[in-house]
Amino acid sequence: MLVKKYKDGNCEDKEIVVDICRAVDASSELRSKKELIETFIANANEMDDVFDDWRAFVKEQKEKEINVIITEENLKADETKKFVNNAFRDGELKTTGVGIDSLLPPMRRFGGNSNRAEKKQTVIEKLKAFFEKYFGIV
Repeated sequence: MLVKKYKDGNCEDKEIVVDICRAVDASSELRSKKELIETFIANANEMDDVFDDWRAFVKEQKEKEINVIITEENLKADETKKFVNNAFRDGELKTTGVGIDSLLPPMRRFGGNSNRAEKKQTVIEKLKAFFEKYFGIV
């Protein structure tokens, strides 16, 4: 609502931006979403309907970010997207069981230079950060 107020004021009242930043910093739920909110505010001049534009912006950013994670970690795209969508549906990211393992690229489990555990931990950390950023706003 503060972003709408800022937009309605032709994006000139910088005090509203300060209020938004204060509100984000004060909320433990919003801290992980700070970058997303700031990017959205930076584009406030180009908006028609703040609420519809927010939904479209979040959807676009979410898709971009999950694709970056999939590419960087060489994950299975369809399985990863299904896993993440289930996490949003269930309200939690399950990091135990075979769910995470099904996303990982083929790797040796034993012997040699197997770094499967490290890879799995890296993927879990990235997916947790992604989940925290978008949970509650998608």
